[in-house]
Amino acid sequence: MFGIAQTFKIAIKARHKLFISTINSSTKWQMQCRLDTSPPVHRWMKDSLDRGAFRTSLQVLGVRVPVNKTMNMLKSELLKRYIVDLPRIKSVVWDPSGEQDRRVILLKVDEEAALTPEARLFLQEQHVDLVQHRIDLDYDYWTADDIINSILPEDLCDGSPTGFSITGHIGERIYKNPGIKTVVNKLDNIDAKFRFFKMEVLAGEPDFIVEHHESTCRFIFDFSKVYWNSRLHTEHDRLVQLFKPEDVVADVFAGVGPFAIPAAKKGCAVLANDLNPESAHWLTKNISTNQVSDLVRSSCEDGRDFIRNIVARVLENPFHAYEGPRLSRMRQQKRQREKQSHPSKTEASDAQIPLSRNKITHFVMNLPDSALEFLDAFRGILTPQGEAEERLNGVYATMPMVHCYCFTRELEPHMAEADIRQRAEGNIGAKLEGEVTFHMVRSVAPNKNMYCISFRLPHKVAFAR
Repeated sequence: MFGIAQTFKIAIKARHKLFISTINSSTKWQMQCRLDTSPPVHRWMKDSLDRGAFRTSLQVLGVRVPVNKTMNMLKSELLKRYIVDLPRIKSVVWDPSGEQDRRVILLKVDEEAALTPEARLFLQEQHVDLVQHRIDLDYDYWTADDIINSILPEDLCDGSPTGFSITGHIGERIYKNPGIKTVVNKLDNIDAKFRFFKMEVLAGEPDFIVEHHESTCRFIFDFSKVYWNSRLHTEHDRLVQLFKPEDVVADVFAGVGPFAIPAAKKGCAVLANDLNPESAHWLTKNISTNQVSDLVRSSCEDGRDFIRNIVARVLENPFHAYEGPRLSRMRQQKRQREKQSHPSKTEASDAQIPLSRNKITHFVMNLPDSALEFLDAFRGILTPQGEAEERLNGVYATMPMVHCYCFTRELEPHMAEADIRQRAEGNIGAKLEGEVTFHMVRSVAPNKNMYCISFRLPHKVAFAR
């Protein structure tokens, strides 16, 4: 007769065997139900890509069922885990035999023996047929990462590109997209004065004139001579959402207009500037293309000069008042007819239109590498001079907001905010109090983040002498 200790030992050993058996059974089923969809490896490809070499076939088991039974079979708990769930591959297909009232449900196994006894019994009870089915995969099935990793030498696979951006017909380090005609790689160095990247053409046509759509706006520019980052589209939207239609926005480093054009489309009056003559050229073109010429004035000058002079310019030459959302061409024509038929009525309504816009309410400074260094230009921008003294004191009862982009090496939010605040206050020459917010835009490197600091321009800075 076994002692208690020995009995426990035998029981534990039996349970351990059962546990190991269950794990092995589960592992075996998982291995049987895993379809290998990896592309063929062709590490010999170097100078050209042979798309035809990327073909493979998967042999799977199919369940031929009447159309009216298809949904019940798909919902079956015994069968559900076997059903093919590959991206872009249908799990239910037409019956290859041509019978219109039947479908074939594809399973992740290639033979009946790979199914559990319970699943096989279920299929027998349903009186369905099991058939062999072939799934063909070609170049179009796999992602760019899949293709790259199948042709690169193994020692380079870990460092292969994992992300890309698309601007118009140009893709940065992307090899597989039907809309891409040119593939480029931005080199590390950026032009210090006009801030555009030198780039190399990896594939396709050396055509850098792109048409890019963002925020219902159409942008055309030479991607090789201006700065554009498609990854910032959500930030463009975020900031523009802060503006009111009646605002006047001064965009100090406007580029080709990613902030200026959407703001104008919203109704804002915009003073857009960029030092790069190429950016200023395409900015002017985009203003015309997007039909906001009456709301955006462009310039090409140094950012400091722009900040120091723009207040006087808009005071002397104000924008027309905001009159509500833009009317369609049909409604404009209707309004014109009403003016002609009822002149007294329209004159009365025109008399209610508010005063013209001569006050800047927002400054945008999107030059993260050095924008903080330009904050000193705000000192004295509202210092009254000559005849403008009384007008300035009355117009700027509320100071404009400044939205300044910058980089920081501090990764903790509170440390990043302290670092940015210290540099901003050092350059502007005053403490930032009241309305001050920090927004983390994105991570640009393992130890480098991009932020936007927004603050109300201090009164003593603007009126400093």
